[in-house]
Amino acid sequence: MSSETAAPASVSTHILDTSVGRPAEGVALTLSVRSGRDAWTVHGTGRTDADGRCKNLPALPEGTTHVRIEFETEAYFVSSRPGSSHQHSVNQQAEEQQDAPALRDSGAFFPEVAITFAVKPGEHYHVPLLLNPFGYSVYRGS
Repeated sequence: MSSETAAPASVSTHILDTSVGRPAEGVALTLSVRSGRDAWTVHGTGRTDADGRCKNLPALPEGTTHVRIEFETEAYFVSSRPGSSHQHSVNQQAEEQQDAPALRDSGAFFPEVAITFAVKPGEHYHVPLLLNPFGYSVYRGS
């Protein structure tokens, strides 16, 4: 199948907050694309749902060779600080689970996480982000 007739590439993502062992709900993200070394173009935005997934990212335009997903992690961690309603829910879940920490250090060392990767037409790219206030890991999922 030639690149002219191939289906467009697609992207999906989800985030697990490894500091509490739960999906990261409400994280805003921006999907940008480029062809070769052209300038980045914003192609879509979204927010993670209760399962930490963003399911509404648009198919990539023809000719896309690189994708960047920017996750706005600082706002997520600020809303997760002690005293916020989200933190109360996280603390309650952690207490129920008992193997996740009920409290974590406030703030985030990484206020945003930008992941850039190469794509080919017709392929699907699932990009999970494992996140905590002081580190992250990402990989190509299935």
